[in-house]
Amino acid sequence: GFVVGHAGLYQALAMFAVAYFIIGMTVLSVCAIATNGALDAGGAYYMISRALGPEFGGSIGIMFFLANVCGSALYVLGLVEAVVDSFGIPPGQKVGTGVHVLPQSYWYELLYGTVLLALCLLVCLVGASIYAKATFLIFLIVAGVLGTILISFFATRPFGVPIHLPYFNSSETENGSFTGFSLATLRDNLGGGYAVDYTTGQMMSFSSVFAVMFNGCTGIMAGSNMSGDLKRPSYSIPRGTISAVLFTYLVYNLLAFLMCATCNRTLLQKDYGFLRDISIFPPLVTVGIYAATLSAAMSNLIGASRILYALARDDLFGRALALAKKTSASGNPVMAVILSWLVVQLVLFSGKLNTIAGVVTTFFLLVYATVNLACLALEWASAPNFRPTFRYFTWHTCLLGIAGCCVMMFLISPVSASASLGFLLLLLLALHYLSPSSTWGYISQALIFHQVRKYLLMLDVRKDHVKFWRPQMLLMVQNPRGSARLIDFVNDLKKSGLYVLGHVELQDLDMLPSDPLQPQQDSWLSLVDKLNVKAFVSLTLAPSVRHGVRQLLFTSGLGGMRPNTLVLGFYDDTAPQDGLAQHPAFTSTREEVPLSFPPLRAPAAPKLLSAREYVGIVADALKMLRNVLLARQLESLDKAWELRRAASPPPTIHVWPVNLLRPDSARYADTCSLFLLQMACVLNMARAWRRARLRLFLCVEAGTMPHAQEEKLRQLLKDLRIQAQIQLVPWDAVTRLHWQTQRGPPGGPAPAGLEEEEEEGAVNFPANTTQVSDEYVCAANKLILEQSPAPVVRFLYLPRPPADTSLYLLYLHQLELLTRGLGPTVLVHGVSAVTSTQL
Repeated sequence: GFVVGHAGLYQALAMFAVAYFIIGMTVLSVCAIATNGALDAGGAYYMISRALGPEFGGSIGIMFFLANVCGSALYVLGLVEAVVDSFGIPPGQKVGTGVHVLPQSYWYELLYGTVLLALCLLVCLVGASIYAKATFLIFLIVAGVLGTILISFFATRPFGVPIHLPYFNSSETENGSFTGFSLATLRDNLGGGYAVDYTTGQMMSFSSVFAVMFNGCTGIMAGSNMSGDLKRPSYSIPRGTISAVLFTYLVYNLLAFLMCATCNRTLLQKDYGFLRDISIFPPLVTVGIYAATLSAAMSNLIGASRILYALARDDLFGRALALAKKTSASGNPVMAVILSWLVVQLVLFSGKLNTIAGVVTTFFLLVYATVNLACLALEWASAPNFRPTFRYFTWHTCLLGIAGCCVMMFLISPVSASASLGFLLLLLLALHYLSPSSTWGYISQALIFHQVRKYLLMLDVRKDHVKFWRPQMLLMVQNPRGSARLIDFVNDLKKSGLYVLGHVELQDLDMLPSDPLQPQQDSWLSLVDKLNVKAFVSLTLAPSVRHGVRQLLFTSGLGGMRPNTLVLGFYDDTAPQDGLAQHPAFTSTREEVPLSFPPLRAPAAPKLLSAREYVGIVADALKMLRNVLLARQLESLDKAWELRRAASPPPTIHVWPVNLLRPDSARYADTCSLFLLQMACVLNMARAWRRARLRLFLCVEAGTMPHAQEEKLRQLLKDLRIQAQIQLVPWDAVTRLHWQTQRGPPGGPAPAGLEEEEEEGAVNFPANTTQVSDEYVCAANKLILEQSPAPVVRFLYLPRPPADTSLYLLYLHQLELLTRGLGPTVLVHGVSAVTSTQL
């Protein structure tokens, strides 16, 4: 009557259509999820949490709990309103007459609501079985009352109904009319006629009437809320819920038509209990109203308790809900029922039914939208295990349900909708950071997998362009205990590219009962999480480290995301230091390091990798057209202290883009030098390194026009958009040592023009290594050390290993001399073009 009286028949039917469209789409989603596996206590909360994960599940669970709590209070207030209409002392009278003996005031109505809520509490405390029996009895009563009302529309003769309206403790009387079936009455009631609600004094509108009406449709979730108490929830929920939706939709539409055709608007708007006046047996209508509202109040109360119990049992909120876990001997969550009852009692202080209707409707719509979202996510994830026996749904129905819920939320009350979404977001963030991890399975992982697979297939390596090149790192780690700072440093170098931590385990799978790498995987992933690096982990078994690195270079990555740069620690005799326990990521928390990595190699123990094999790995990587970085003494780099100390001048990064082991063919514009410049620039672009300044060292000899070389290099940096300070370094004394050890270049000094045209392959001659003396290399090392102030890190040119494998040890010896005592140093060799001057 309230809906039809204010909205008219057309708008009332539209409201029913919209409400049941939203509910229908949601019911399809509920049925799909309910028939996809075993359901436990919690209903919609259980479905959402197991589909979308603990963050969404916990936040929506709280919202759904509050929706049921407010809904229970709403129905209790509605029942109080009905009781007062029947037995309350009429306004303006101090003493009641006949059955009108109940005083009317805010506090008296609160008392009546408390008593009725206590009755609901008693039924819910006994358990689900007595509740089911009580609701079945109520269903029979309501069905009988409904039949009586339908008969009354036809059997009752037209008559006038006096209506006593309470206005500010005074009494005003109006006359409503039951006209019987009348075409004129029907025409008058077709359009809307919004007026002031006599219970609240507020002007009604489409949204406020829809908010009140929608609460009468939310009982369809009552069955799913009892999922933990049903014997066969996957069977009962779809059939019971769909039947309830169809039955109530038909009844509401039929009643709306009958009311519009038989009752004038005054009766519909001014007397919400008019059905009692027109009934052939008025007391039965009163009983039916009481029974229906009492049943709805109990349904919401027991639903709220089951949701609270499920939240407590999942430990999403820790000790805050620990009390709600306690159950009776029969398994009834009595403490959850009591806590829910207390919250409902607090909501009763709002006093008026229509006051909280908008909030309740917003909460229910938000829950329904999330149920549809859960089903949509499961459908879009295309997981093989999502195969519900209920098939009458598609992703289109889920989307329509979500859209309908969101639109109606904001139409009903933009303020309530915005506040609800804000509250939901706060709960999401709190649970994301504070709740423990779960083993339910995260739908986000399935969706990410689905999208990543699709986009990896679209990532075509044939369309790669140098403009969009980025470093994709494979860092080989023997033991993370000695490489924590190196792992962190390479994370700064990756520039949003692929980063893989590789490890080779020297074992033979034929001799083992199972794969020994699987138990280690969790420790490596925990390490990545603790160090807060964006890296993948790739472990392999191999008979030698060199074979293992080859495997990883061939197989790491997928599609267009494959490592293009190999990073190795330096091969020297320095004893490894356990830097993991002292790393800030582990020292900042009280918990012990839960990583099962073996202890570091003792200084006297033999290495797993020979020097010849180490250089062979570098040679293999270059043959596979992978760039190579060798990092020395990076474990001594305290990045936080070096970059944040208040020092002047600011910290620097030294860049030496010349092949110091080949002074007779030193150039600044070959592929390797440009790659070295790019890597130094990439490091400087990282957030932690932005305070640092690049210093580029230009080695010059007398008589070679150093200023022209400097200007040429400056123009190159300008074209590459690299900001760096260029410093000229005379190195005649160093190169003199080189030429003194030679008999002189064959045929005399090479012409200047010929040197520029020399192909890069010239630096690969096997004789290059033997032509450089230790004295010259030590002088070059000293030249580097003399450049002050000392930098945070140095980038040096890494020459190719000699083609003659017998010279591998000499090559490594020269690298060790060149970088001795330099502190954190990165030797770089690039094989691919990585810089671009194009737009």
